[in-house]
Amino acid sequence: MIRSNKLARSSVTWLLLLMLLIVINIISPDSVAAQDERVTVRLDGRAVFRVSAIDNTNASDRARQIERRLNRLLENPTAISTPRIETSKNNQERIITSAGVPVVTISTADAQDNLTTVDALAVQWSQAIDATLKRASQRRLSPWSRFVASVQASIETAFGRLIESAITIIPRALAALLVIGLFWAIASFVRWLMRIIFRHIIEDLTVENLIKQVAYYAVWILGFIVALDAFGFDPQTVATGLGLTSLALGFALKDILSNFISGILILILRPFELGDQIIIGETEGNVERIELRATQLRTYDGRVVLIPNGEVFTSRIINNTAAPIRRSGAKLFMGYDSDLEQVVNVLKNAVKTTEGVLSEPEVSVRIQDLGQDDVVVEVRFWTDSRRSDFVATTSAVRQAIVAALKQAGIGLPDPDVRILVPRYPKSS
Repeated sequence: MIRSNKLARSSVTWLLLLMLLIVINIISPDSVAAQDERVTVRLDGRAVFRVSAIDNTNASDRARQIERRLNRLLENPTAISTPRIETSKNNQERIITSAGVPVVTISTADAQDNLTTVDALAVQWSQAIDATLKRASQRRLSPWSRFVASVQASIETAFGRLIESAITIIPRALAALLVIGLFWAIASFVRWLMRIIFRHIIEDLTVENLIKQVAYYAVWILGFIVALDAFGFDPQTVATGLGLTSLALGFALKDILSNFISGILILILRPFELGDQIIIGETEGNVERIELRATQLRTYDGRVVLIPNGEVFTSRIINNTAAPIRRSGAKLFMGYDSDLEQVVNVLKNAVKTTEGVLSEPEVSVRIQDLGQDDVVVEVRFWTDSRRSDFVATTSAVRQAIVAALKQAGIGLPDPDVRILVPRYPKSS
């Protein structure tokens, strides 16, 4: 039981690590770029304009590049000039420059994202850059004011991005949680409905358990995909994130996948079923549940043991109830002065008339061994394979044997009687 709990905690730990790695890759800048979202360009913590991905540069990198160029211009505030708009060689893009430094290139994709033309957007962004640079340069006229402005700008920029991220992420997170809650309710309803339906259609509890679990987890997987979409990410982004951490995820998923696949194989191959009494290693008990991760046994003293399916599938399994009947036996020791033929007849009659002993196969009595002081007699009989019947019938047979031997006047060896044979030393 302790070992099973440790394994369960280990599986949960690796599962949490898996979820953390997925989240880290999902919320990375590359994932944001994959969604082609616009990112705000900030200077001194104030928004200037928003840019989207262009060519092979994602929106986040593009915004940071523009911010670095603006900050370089502010290193010499007196040299800053009014931004100019230049036309590219292909006559399709506009380049905004200041003091001969290209600040941002405006493409037709930017114009489409802002629902305007390239020239109109260029004028709009150049005016925003001009106003922002004038305001920022006034704050950097002296070394001390430049230091204060830099510190204040860093703080304001950090808080501005935090608020912007919160405005974007929190509604999506709430939507994803609502989706998860909805699909949890749907999965629970499907499992309950299938339990009601299969109770009248399928009598095999193992098959019912397999279908219910596959349906339950299929709904959960669908809910997880829909929740990711509600959060703003597509399955391709998640697959990319998983690929980036394939080594760590492979190590983390080793035990989980092993237990999962073993659980499916156990439910399909069915070496045992629900209600069977089995022995796995040193654990013996009734099979209560077969989950995709672990098999639950209830021992005969009432304890619950969870055994990982990977261990179950690779272990030796003894199924005591695979057949409806099971052979039991009892041994007794008779003296050499006993009438063995009479003993055999008395034992057969006593065992046959005991409640719970089956008439077929027949009861057998054999002389198993000839000891130094007694004869070993073994009685074999068949009874129900369930442990409660097996143990009760075996106990009843032993009582009947003792009673029958006493009634027939056949004595049993007395452990308190010892035969002492004196030995005398040889005379010299």
